Amino acid sequence: MNKMQLARVVAGCVLQQDGKYLLVQEKQQKVYGLWNLPAGHVDEGETFEAAAIREVSEETGYQVKLGEKISVEHQSIDRPVLHAFNATIVGGQLSPDLDELLDAKWLSLGEVKELQSQGKMRNDWVLRTIEHAQPQLAHS
Repeated sequence: MNKMQLARVVAGCVLQQDGKYLLVQEKQQKVYGLWNLPAGHVDEGETFEAAAIREVSEETGYQVKLGEKISVEHQSIDRPVLHAFNATIVGGQLSPDLDELLDAKWLSLGEVKELQSQGKMRNDWVLRTIEHAQPQLAHS
């Protein structure tokens, strides 16, 4: 018997400033304390781009302009399809949504790798996306 399952879709951004990347620390119970890119679920009828912009604003307080799409990843049917974009801050100030997050911090690539090695990253997608974004950020 065939069973159709709809894939969840997530959109997020890589924000880079002064050699550091903005990460958010999750508050929801199943991923409590883990670090992630500013990202979230795409709502019905919403574009990936609009969702990425909205999620960054909701989670961090920053307004952003999207650059190039970095990647689309889908590891398995029980995991969301992940869309990532480069983004540039065009307004706002860092003010993490403390109802949804524990913290938001600018971290160097070395610090991101250290968190990854300590198992403190929500998933491998975060570091992989940042590393993939680096050459694109250098040319934007």
